Amino acid sequence: MENQTEVSDFVLLGLTNLQGLKNFLFPFFLLLFIANVLGNGAIIVMVIAESQLHTPMYFFLGNLSSLDICFSTVTVPKMLSGFLSEQQTITFASCLAQLHFFHLFGSSEAMLLAVMAYDHYVAICKPLHYKLVMSPQTCLFLAAATWSTGFLHALMSTVMTSHLHFCGSNPVHHFICDIKPLLSLACGSTRLNLTLLNIDVLGLSSFVLTLFSYIYIISFLLLKVHSWKSRRKAFFTCASHLTMVFLLYMPSISNYMIFFPGFPCERDMIPTLMYCIITPVLNPLIYTLKNKEVKSTLKEFLNRKLFPERI
Repeated sequence: MENQTEVSDFVLLGLTNLQGLKNFLFPFFLLLFIANVLGNGAIIVMVIAESQLHTPMYFFLGNLSSLDICFSTVTVPKMLSGFLSEQQTITFASCLAQLHFFHLFGSSEAMLLAVMAYDHYVAICKPLHYKLVMSPQTCLFLAAATWSTGFLHALMSTVMTSHLHFCGSNPVHHFICDIKPLLSLACGSTRLNLTLLNIDVLGLSSFVLTLFSYIYIISFLLLKVHSWKSRRKAFFTCASHLTMVFLLYMPSISNYMIFFPGFPCERDMIPTLMYCIITPVLNPLIYTLKNKEVKSTLKEFLNRKLFPERI
């Protein structure tokens, strides 16, 4: 290894090398990014400003919107700059920084969805104890634990990647610096890194917590709730969250927990686009279209801010 030249920077190959397609993709993803920031930003402002939304459910929804904005901000600006240049170079340190924050916000979002599933479980299965169990102190602790766990998980991934040796070829078949495309460029053994990647303890644990929460919710509704109206209301309450769980976990599982040796790295870009660009844009739409309280509160909030003379 001492006689080999260490790679000091990488070249992100991006989604395509066709200039005509780049000219189309740049405004498309720029509009998606703007929609993400505006939509999730509106939810954050609304949750802070409207006192009727000062509840655990909307507190966690505000955290989810914050994560969605941060998640896309880590990836989209760099990808957009790649559409405007023939070759996009990124230093090794910048690559590790992007990898760290990408996994920080992604892991935190997975944990937050598990926390939101637990919140639904307490609200539906233990309504009399809800205010006691989901107190403001508990909500703050769960939110802090979510971000802290994501940080530690991302730190472990970053440290493990930083200890790899990269020599020779430096083109990354991706639009961001992620673990899998970097592992394909490493010179030494990557067995431990692949094992930790495929057996994602944080991702699996958050998925299991979410799964068990909904198993308890469904069992409770089928066995102890005999009113169809009450069941329908409970399922409708969980519909938005279940949609977000599906949109995050399905592409994540196919990207990280299912590994095919020798499979082209370009395949990984499609699920990455889903959970770091498409899903954050859909989050505000899903929660506003499926939630009458959010829809009505947002409408009143916008009317007060845009047309104050009518109030």
